[in-house]
Amino acid sequence: MKIILTIACFVIMPGFTGSAVAEPKDLMILGWVENAVLSDPGMELKAKLDTGAETSSLDARIVKKFRRYGKRWVRFAVYDRENGEETIFVRERIRTVGIVQHDGTRQTRPVVIVSICVAGQTLDTEVSLIDRSEFNYQLLLGRNALASFALVDPGDTFLSDPECDS
Repeated sequence: MKIILTIACFVIMPGFTGSAVAEPKDLMILGWVENAVLSDPGMELKAKLDTGAETSSLDARIVKKFRRYGKRWVRFAVYDRENGEETIFVRERIRTVGIVQHDGTRQTRPVVIVSICVAGQTLDTEVSLIDRSEFNYQLLLGRNALASFALVDPGDTFLSDPECDS
């Protein structure tokens, strides 16, 4: 029988500043729920910040996939819960993701890039399109969108202003 013993040694070297990832002191602290704005058309949404989710998702209705000039596109509607209006979006489909639901069922979703303003940061981020009408929050921001600028405080909400410079 072989026994493998692993010993981890950490050496502090003068001048070593750490990894290339953002240091915690460079990151904003945001609550687990924040206001966000879909930059075009300027629709404000409440967003759940979920570091357990890799990809972000957006509440989209009437999702129709189509091809134009050899590219894959998606037409979808986003419902503004505040004023009851629907806005139609047309975006190029970047990819399709397979999502495993909490109950174990698999689901495929189209992924598009949208411009979102949160905490003064404009993010051109990938979102999967899904009907989130049964959820409290129309937008879920996953760790891919948050990793470069934010830490999430799970005990607080609305710590930032969603306004971004146009």
